Amino acid sequence: MSPPATTPYPGLGFRQFVAMIAALMATNALAIDSMLPALPEIGETLGIVSPNDRQWVVTSYLLGFGAAQVIYGTLADRFGRRRVLLIGLAIYAVGSLGATFATSFDAMMTARVVQGIGAAASRVLAVSIVRDTFSGRQMARVMSLAFIVFLAVPILAPSIGQVIILVAPWRWIFALLGLFGVVVALWVARKLPETLHPDDRTPIAIGPILNAFRICLTTRQSVGYMLAMTFVIGSLFGFINASQQLFEDVFRASDIFTIVFAVIAAFMAIASFLNSRIVERFGMRRVSHTALIGYLAATLIHGSVALAGYETLWTFTLFQCVTMFFFGLMASNFGALAMDPLGHVAGTASSVQGFVSTVGGALIGFWIGQHFNGTALPIVLGFGACGLGALAMVLLAEKGRLFRPQTGR
Repeated sequence: MSPPATTPYPGLGFRQFVAMIAALMATNALAIDSMLPALPEIGETLGIVSPNDRQWVVTSYLLGFGAAQVIYGTLADRFGRRRVLLIGLAIYAVGSLGATFATSFDAMMTARVVQGIGAAASRVLAVSIVRDTFSGRQMARVMSLAFIVFLAVPILAPSIGQVIILVAPWRWIFALLGLFGVVVALWVARKLPETLHPDDRTPIAIGPILNAFRICLTTRQSVGYMLAMTFVIGSLFGFINASQQLFEDVFRASDIFTIVFAVIAAFMAIASFLNSRIVERFGMRRVSHTALIGYLAATLIHGSVALAGYETLWTFTLFQCVTMFFFGLMASNFGALAMDPLGHVAGTASSVQGFVSTVGGALIGFWIGQHFNGTALPIVLGFGACGLGALAMVLLAEKGRLFRPQTGR
Protein backbone atom coordinates (compact mmCIF):
# COMPACT_ATOMS: atom_id res chain seq x y z
CA MET A 1 0.00 0.00 0.00
CA SER A 2 1.07 3.61 -0.48
CA PRO A 3 2.60 5.66 2.37
CA PRO A 4 0.01 7.14 4.74
CA ALA A 5 -0.89 10.73 3.94
CA THR A 6 0.00 11.80 7.50
CA THR A 7 3.54 10.42 7.39
CA PRO A 8 6.17 12.95 6.22
CA TYR A 9 9.15 11.74 4.25
CA PRO A 10 12.39 11.69 6.27
CA GLY A 11 14.19 15.01 5.84
CA LEU A 12 11.33 16.45 3.80
CA GLY A 13 8.56 18.00 5.90
CA PHE A 14 5.14 18.97 4.60
CA ARG A 15 6.04 22.57 3.76
CA GLN A 16 9.21 21.61 1.90
CA PHE A 17 7.28 18.87 0.10
CA VAL A 18 4.70 21.39 -1.12
CA ALA A 19 7.48 23.84 -2.08
CA MET A 20 9.25 21.14 -4.11
CA ILE A 21 6.05 20.20 -5.95
CA ALA A 22 5.47 23.89 -6.67
CA ALA A 23 9.03 24.29 -7.98
CA LEU A 24 8.55 21.32 -10.31
CA MET A 25 5.34 22.85 -11.61
CA ALA A 26 7.06 26.25 -11.91
CA THR A 27 9.57 24.93 -14.45
CA ASN A 28 6.68 24.79 -16.88
CA ALA A 29 5.15 28.16 -16.02
CA LEU A 30 8.52 29.90 -16.33
CA ALA A 31 9.14 28.33 -19.73
CA ILE A 32 5.80 29.64 -21.01
CA ASP A 33 5.53 33.13 -19.55
CA SER A 34 9.01 34.54 -19.01
CA MET A 35 9.70 35.21 -22.70
CA LEU A 36 6.35 36.86 -23.52
CA PRO A 37 7.76 40.42 -23.33
CA ALA A 38 10.67 39.33 -25.54
CA LEU A 39 8.57 37.84 -28.37
CA PRO A 40 8.97 40.89 -30.65
CA GLU A 41 12.77 40.82 -30.23
CA ILE A 42 12.90 37.03 -30.68
CA GLY A 43 10.83 37.35 -33.84
CA GLU A 44 13.06 40.11 -35.21
CA THR A 45 16.28 38.20 -34.46
CA LEU A 46 15.04 34.93 -35.96
CA GLY A 47 13.32 36.48 -38.98
CA ILE A 48 9.72 35.71 -37.98
CA VAL A 49 7.72 38.04 -40.25
CA SER A 50 4.10 37.60 -39.12
CA PRO A 51 3.31 38.63 -35.51
CA ASN A 52 0.89 35.69 -35.24
CA ASP A 53 3.72 33.30 -36.15
CA ARG A 54 5.55 34.37 -32.99
CA GLN A 55 2.93 32.36 -31.12
CA TRP A 56 4.80 29.22 -32.23
CA VAL A 57 7.48 30.04 -29.63
CA VAL A 58 4.83 29.23 -27.02
CA THR A 59 2.87 26.54 -28.87
CA SER A 60 5.87 24.42 -29.96
CA TYR A 61 6.90 24.17 -26.32
CA LEU A 62 3.38 23.18 -25.28
CA LEU A 63 3.15 20.47 -27.93
CA GLY A 64 6.43 18.90 -26.80
CA PHE A 65 5.34 19.27 -23.20
CA GLY A 66 2.01 17.58 -23.80
CA ALA A 67 3.09 14.77 -26.13
CA ALA A 68 5.93 13.47 -23.94
CA GLN A 69 3.72 12.97 -20.90
CA VAL A 70 2.42 9.64 -22.16
CA ILE A 71 5.97 8.25 -22.17
CA TYR A 72 6.87 9.52 -18.72
CA GLY A 73 3.82 7.95 -17.10
CA THR A 74 4.73 4.46 -18.27
CA LEU A 75 8.39 4.89 -17.33
CA ALA A 76 7.50 6.31 -13.92
CA ASP A 77 5.19 3.40 -13.12
CA ARG A 78 7.99 0.97 -13.98
CA PHE A 79 11.22 2.61 -12.78
CA GLY A 80 9.88 4.92 -10.09
CA ARG A 81 9.28 8.65 -9.86
CA ARG A 82 12.66 9.97 -8.77
CA ARG A 83 14.93 8.58 -11.49
CA VAL A 84 12.61 9.52 -14.35
CA LEU A 85 12.10 13.00 -12.92
CA LEU A 86 15.85 13.66 -12.84
CA ILE A 87 16.21 12.56 -16.47
CA GLY A 88 13.39 14.91 -17.49
CA LEU A 89 14.97 17.86 -15.69
CA ALA A 90 18.26 17.16 -17.49
CA ILE A 91 16.45 17.22 -20.86
CA TYR A 92 14.79 20.49 -19.84
CA ALA A 93 18.19 22.04 -19.18
CA VAL A 94 19.52 20.83 -22.56
CA GLY A 95 16.50 22.29 -24.39
CA SER A 96 16.98 25.59 -22.58
CA LEU A 97 20.60 25.64 -23.70
CA GLY A 98 19.55 24.97 -27.29
CA ALA A 99 17.06 27.86 -27.20
CA THR A 100 19.75 30.12 -25.76
CA PHE A 101 21.95 29.65 -28.82
CA ALA A 102 19.26 29.24 -31.51
CA THR A 103 20.06 31.21 -34.66
CA SER A 104 17.00 30.35 -36.76
CA PHE A 105 13.26 29.90 -36.38
CA ASP A 106 13.57 26.13 -36.97
CA ALA A 107 16.33 25.80 -34.38
CA MET A 108 14.27 27.69 -31.83
CA MET A 109 11.22 25.51 -32.48
CA THR A 110 13.31 22.35 -32.11
CA ALA A 111 14.88 23.57 -28.86
CA ARG A 112 11.50 24.57 -27.48
CA VAL A 113 10.05 21.13 -28.28
CA VAL A 114 13.00 19.50 -26.47
CA GLN A 115 12.53 21.88 -23.53
CA GLY A 116 8.85 20.94 -23.40
CA ILE A 117 9.68 17.22 -23.54
CA GLY A 118 11.90 17.67 -20.50
CA ALA A 119 9.38 19.78 -18.59
CA ALA A 120 6.73 17.11 -19.16
CA ALA A 121 8.46 14.95 -16.57
CA SER A 122 7.99 17.62 -13.91
CA ARG A 123 4.27 17.82 -14.65
CA VAL A 124 3.63 14.07 -14.70
CA LEU A 125 5.83 13.27 -11.73
CA ALA A 126 4.63 16.18 -9.58
CA VAL A 127 1.02 14.98 -9.83
CA SER A 128 2.02 11.32 -9.44
CA ILE A 129 4.14 12.03 -6.36
CA VAL A 130 1.26 13.92 -4.74
CA ARG A 131 -1.16 11.09 -5.61
CA ASP A 132 1.32 8.54 -4.17
CA THR A 133 1.20 10.42 -0.88
CA PHE A 134 -2.32 11.88 -0.57
CA SER A 135 -5.87 11.24 -1.76
CA GLY A 136 -9.28 12.90 -1.84
CA ARG A 137 -9.63 16.33 -0.28
CA GLN A 138 -6.13 16.16 1.20
CA MET A 139 -4.76 15.74 -2.31
CA ALA A 140 -6.82 18.73 -3.49
CA ARG A 141 -5.47 20.80 -0.58
CA VAL A 142 -1.84 19.94 -1.36
CA MET A 143 -2.37 20.73 -5.04
CA SER A 144 -3.98 24.04 -4.14
CA LEU A 145 -1.11 25.02 -1.85
CA ALA A 146 1.39 24.09 -4.55
CA PHE A 147 -0.71 26.05 -7.01
CA ILE A 148 -0.31 29.18 -4.89
CA VAL A 149 3.45 29.14 -5.44
CA PHE A 150 3.04 27.86 -8.98
CA LEU A 151 0.67 30.70 -9.85
CA ALA A 152 3.01 33.25 -8.32
CA VAL A 153 5.36 32.38 -11.19
CA PRO A 154 3.07 33.76 -13.95
CA ILE A 155 2.72 36.89 -11.82
CA LEU A 156 6.49 37.39 -11.77
CA ALA A 157 7.71 35.59 -14.91
CA PRO A 158 6.88 38.27 -17.52
CA SER A 159 8.41 40.92 -15.26
CA ILE A 160 11.52 38.78 -14.87
CA GLY A 161 11.73 38.47 -18.64
CA GLN A 162 11.19 42.22 -19.01
CA VAL A 163 14.00 42.99 -16.57
CA ILE A 164 16.33 40.59 -18.36
CA ILE A 165 15.80 42.16 -21.80
CA LEU A 166 16.36 45.61 -20.30
CA VAL A 167 19.87 44.67 -19.16
CA ALA A 168 20.84 41.74 -21.41
CA PRO A 169 19.92 40.02 -24.70
CA TRP A 170 16.75 37.92 -24.75
CA ARG A 171 18.87 34.76 -24.90
CA TRP A 172 19.61 35.14 -21.20
CA ILE A 173 15.97 34.28 -20.46
CA PHE A 174 16.52 30.75 -21.73
CA ALA A 175 19.92 30.49 -20.05
CA LEU A 176 18.33 31.24 -16.68
CA LEU A 177 15.58 28.69 -17.36
CA GLY A 178 18.28 26.06 -17.82
CA LEU A 179 19.96 27.11 -14.57
CA PHE A 180 16.66 26.86 -12.71
CA GLY A 181 16.16 23.32 -14.03
CA VAL A 182 19.62 22.32 -12.76
CA VAL A 183 18.94 23.77 -9.29
CA VAL A 184 15.60 21.92 -9.00
CA ALA A 185 17.27 18.69 -10.13
CA LEU A 186 19.91 19.01 -7.41
CA TRP A 187 17.20 19.62 -4.81
CA VAL A 188 15.27 16.54 -5.91
CA ALA A 189 18.42 14.41 -6.00
CA ARG A 190 19.29 15.38 -2.45
CA LYS A 191 15.91 15.45 -0.69
CA LEU A 192 13.19 13.51 -2.49
CA PRO A 193 12.89 9.77 -1.75
CA GLU A 194 11.18 7.31 -4.05
CA THR A 195 7.42 7.64 -3.52
CA LEU A 196 6.21 4.74 -5.65
CA HIS A 197 5.63 1.69 -3.49
CA PRO A 198 7.35 -1.45 -4.85
CA ASP A 199 4.02 -3.28 -5.02
CA ASP A 200 2.64 -0.59 -7.34
CA ARG A 201 5.37 -0.87 -9.98
CA THR A 202 4.03 -1.85 -13.38
CA PRO A 203 6.25 -3.78 -15.80
CA ILE A 204 6.71 -2.41 -19.30
CA ALA A 205 4.55 -4.95 -21.08
CA ILE A 206 1.90 -4.33 -23.70
CA GLY A 207 -0.89 -5.98 -21.73
CA PRO A 208 -0.59 -4.01 -18.46
CA ILE A 209 0.11 -0.75 -20.31
CA LEU A 210 -2.96 -1.14 -22.51
CA ASN A 211 -5.00 -2.10 -19.46
CA ALA A 212 -3.86 1.04 -17.60
CA PHE A 213 -4.71 3.17 -20.63
CA ARG A 214 -8.08 1.46 -20.90
CA ILE A 215 -8.87 2.26 -17.27
CA CYS A 216 -7.84 5.90 -17.76
CA LEU A 217 -9.94 6.31 -20.90
CA THR A 218 -13.07 4.47 -19.75
CA THR A 219 -13.52 5.82 -16.23
CA ARG A 220 -16.37 8.26 -16.75
CA GLN A 221 -15.44 10.73 -14.00
CA SER A 222 -11.80 10.87 -15.06
CA VAL A 223 -12.53 11.32 -18.77
CA GLY A 224 -15.14 14.01 -18.20
CA TYR A 225 -13.01 16.13 -15.92
CA MET A 226 -9.93 15.60 -18.08
CA LEU A 227 -11.79 17.01 -21.09
CA ALA A 228 -13.27 19.84 -19.01
CA MET A 229 -9.74 20.75 -17.97
CA THR A 230 -8.70 20.64 -21.63
CA PHE A 231 -11.24 23.31 -22.54
CA VAL A 232 -10.43 25.69 -19.69
CA ILE A 233 -6.69 25.30 -20.28
CA GLY A 234 -7.30 25.99 -23.96
CA SER A 235 -8.85 29.34 -23.08
CA LEU A 236 -5.85 30.19 -20.89
CA PHE A 237 -3.38 29.28 -23.65
CA GLY A 238 -5.37 31.37 -26.10
CA PHE A 239 -4.94 34.38 -23.83
CA ILE A 240 -1.22 33.69 -23.31
CA ASN A 241 -0.61 33.29 -27.06
CA ALA A 242 -2.20 36.62 -27.94
CA SER A 243 -1.58 38.61 -24.75
CA GLN A 244 1.51 40.48 -25.93
CA GLN A 245 -0.19 41.40 -29.22
CA LEU A 246 -3.33 42.47 -27.38
CA PHE A 247 -1.50 44.96 -25.23
CA GLU A 248 0.75 46.23 -28.03
CA ASP A 249 -1.67 46.39 -30.98
CA VAL A 250 -5.14 46.76 -29.42
CA PHE A 251 -4.70 48.68 -26.19
CA ARG A 252 -1.43 50.45 -27.06
CA ALA A 253 -0.25 49.66 -23.55
CA SER A 254 2.83 47.47 -23.99
CA ASP A 255 4.59 49.50 -21.30
CA ILE A 256 2.22 48.14 -18.63
CA PHE A 257 1.80 44.66 -20.10
CA THR A 258 3.78 42.91 -17.35
CA ILE A 259 1.89 44.80 -14.62
CA VAL A 260 -1.58 43.97 -15.95
CA PHE A 261 -0.53 40.39 -16.68
CA ALA A 262 0.65 40.09 -13.08
CA VAL A 263 -2.63 41.47 -11.73
CA ILE A 264 -4.64 38.97 -13.79
CA ALA A 265 -2.41 36.08 -12.69
CA ALA A 266 -2.70 37.24 -9.06
CA PHE A 267 -6.43 36.57 -9.16
CA MET A 268 -5.70 32.95 -10.08
CA ALA A 269 -3.33 32.67 -7.13
CA ILE A 270 -5.88 34.22 -4.76
CA ALA A 271 -8.52 31.76 -5.96
CA SER A 272 -6.16 28.82 -5.50
CA PHE A 273 -5.35 29.92 -1.96
CA LEU A 274 -9.05 30.30 -1.23
CA ASN A 275 -9.67 26.83 -2.61
CA SER A 276 -7.06 25.36 -0.26
CA ARG A 277 -9.02 26.82 2.67
CA ILE A 278 -12.54 25.83 1.62
CA VAL A 279 -12.27 22.62 -0.41
CA GLU A 280 -12.16 20.30 2.60
CA ARG A 281 -15.29 21.96 3.98
CA PHE A 282 -17.41 22.24 0.86
CA GLY A 283 -15.96 19.53 -1.39
CA MET A 284 -14.39 19.60 -4.84
CA ARG A 285 -17.64 19.35 -6.77
CA ARG A 286 -19.46 22.17 -5.04
CA VAL A 287 -16.50 24.54 -5.35
CA SER A 288 -15.57 23.72 -8.96
CA HIS A 289 -19.13 23.60 -10.28
CA THR A 290 -19.96 26.95 -8.70
CA ALA A 291 -16.78 28.37 -10.23
CA LEU A 292 -17.72 26.99 -13.65
CA ILE A 293 -21.10 28.75 -13.52
CA GLY A 294 -19.34 31.98 -12.47
CA TYR A 295 -16.80 31.55 -15.28
CA LEU A 296 -19.58 31.23 -17.87
CA ALA A 297 -21.45 34.23 -16.49
CA ALA A 298 -18.30 36.38 -16.59
CA THR A 299 -17.47 35.40 -20.18
CA LEU A 300 -21.07 35.98 -21.28
CA ILE A 301 -21.09 39.52 -19.89
CA HIS A 302 -17.60 40.20 -21.24
CA GLY A 303 -18.60 38.96 -24.69
CA SER A 304 -21.63 41.25 -24.68
CA VAL A 305 -19.44 44.24 -23.81
CA ALA A 306 -16.94 43.39 -26.56
CA LEU A 307 -19.64 42.80 -29.19
CA ALA A 308 -21.25 46.12 -28.30
CA GLY A 309 -17.95 47.87 -29.01
CA TYR A 310 -17.27 49.05 -25.46
CA GLU A 311 -14.10 47.04 -24.87
CA THR A 312 -11.23 49.02 -23.33
CA LEU A 313 -8.05 48.10 -21.50
CA TRP A 314 -9.87 48.51 -18.20
CA THR A 315 -12.93 46.44 -19.09
CA PHE A 316 -10.70 43.70 -20.50
CA THR A 317 -8.54 43.66 -17.38
CA LEU A 318 -11.55 43.62 -15.06
CA PHE A 319 -13.28 40.74 -16.80
CA GLN A 320 -10.04 38.77 -17.21
CA CYS A 321 -9.38 39.10 -13.48
CA VAL A 322 -12.85 37.75 -12.69
CA THR A 323 -12.56 34.96 -15.26
CA MET A 324 -9.13 33.88 -14.03
CA PHE A 325 -10.38 33.91 -10.45
CA PHE A 326 -12.97 31.31 -11.38
CA PHE A 327 -10.33 29.44 -13.41
CA GLY A 328 -8.21 29.18 -10.25
CA LEU A 329 -11.13 27.59 -8.37
CA MET A 330 -11.73 25.09 -11.17
CA ALA A 331 -8.22 24.02 -12.14
CA SER A 332 -6.91 22.09 -9.13
CA ASN A 333 -10.33 20.58 -8.37
CA PHE A 334 -10.90 19.38 -11.93
CA GLY A 335 -7.44 17.83 -11.88
CA ALA A 336 -8.02 16.16 -8.51
CA LEU A 337 -11.45 14.86 -9.55
CA ALA A 338 -9.94 13.40 -12.72
CA MET A 339 -7.13 11.68 -10.78
CA ASP A 340 -9.05 10.54 -7.72
CA PRO A 341 -10.47 7.24 -9.05
CA LEU A 342 -7.13 6.21 -10.57
CA GLY A 343 -4.71 5.95 -7.66
CA HIS A 344 -3.66 2.41 -8.62
CA VAL A 345 -2.48 3.66 -12.05
CA ALA A 346 -1.52 7.20 -11.00
CA GLY A 347 1.55 7.50 -13.23
CA THR A 348 -0.24 6.43 -16.38
CA ALA A 349 -3.32 8.45 -15.43
CA SER A 350 -1.29 11.60 -14.86
CA SER A 351 0.47 11.17 -18.20
CA VAL A 352 -2.70 10.46 -20.18
CA GLN A 353 -4.55 13.37 -18.61
CA GLY A 354 -1.55 15.65 -19.07
CA PHE A 355 -1.21 14.63 -22.72
CA VAL A 356 -4.87 15.21 -23.54
CA SER A 357 -5.31 18.44 -21.58
CA THR A 358 -2.02 20.01 -22.68
CA VAL A 359 -1.95 19.02 -26.36
CA GLY A 360 -5.68 19.60 -26.68
CA GLY A 361 -5.43 22.87 -24.78
CA ALA A 362 -2.42 23.98 -26.83
CA LEU A 363 -4.26 23.34 -30.09
CA ILE A 364 -7.39 25.11 -28.84
CA GLY A 365 -5.30 28.01 -27.57
CA PHE A 366 -3.33 28.23 -30.81
CA TRP A 367 -6.58 28.22 -32.80
CA ILE A 368 -7.90 31.07 -30.65
CA GLY A 369 -4.62 32.98 -30.90
CA GLN A 370 -4.41 32.61 -34.66
CA HIS A 371 -7.77 34.35 -34.96
CA PHE A 372 -6.30 37.50 -33.45
CA ASN A 373 -7.47 40.26 -35.80
CA GLY A 374 -6.43 43.45 -34.07
CA THR A 375 -9.30 43.30 -31.57
CA ALA A 376 -9.92 41.48 -28.29
CA LEU A 377 -13.11 39.84 -29.57
CA PRO A 378 -11.63 36.47 -30.71
CA ILE A 379 -10.05 35.96 -27.28
CA VAL A 380 -13.24 36.85 -25.42
CA LEU A 381 -15.43 34.63 -27.62
CA GLY A 382 -12.87 31.85 -27.31
CA PHE A 383 -13.18 31.95 -23.53
CA GLY A 384 -16.95 31.67 -23.79
CA ALA A 385 -16.81 28.71 -26.18
CA CYS A 386 -14.30 26.93 -23.94
CA GLY A 387 -16.53 27.49 -20.91
CA LEU A 388 -19.47 25.88 -22.70
CA GLY A 389 -17.28 22.96 -23.71
CA ALA A 390 -16.11 22.51 -20.10
CA LEU A 391 -19.72 22.56 -18.86
CA ALA A 392 -20.69 19.86 -21.35
CA MET A 393 -17.81 17.66 -20.17
CA VAL A 394 -18.64 18.12 -16.48
CA LEU A 395 -22.23 17.16 -17.21
CA LEU A 396 -20.88 14.08 -19.01
CA ALA A 397 -18.78 13.17 -15.98
CA GLU A 398 -21.66 13.69 -13.56
CA LYS A 399 -24.40 12.09 -15.71
CA GLY A 400 -26.14 15.41 -16.23
CA ARG A 401 -26.15 16.62 -12.63
CA LEU A 402 -24.08 19.41 -11.07
CA PHE A 403 -23.22 19.66 -7.36
CA ARG A 404 -23.82 15.94 -6.95
CA PRO A 405 -22.81 15.03 -3.37
CA GLN A 406 -20.41 12.18 -2.92
CA THR A 407 -18.94 10.97 0.36
CA GLY A 408 -15.56 12.55 1.07
CA ARG A 409 -15.46 14.45 -2.22
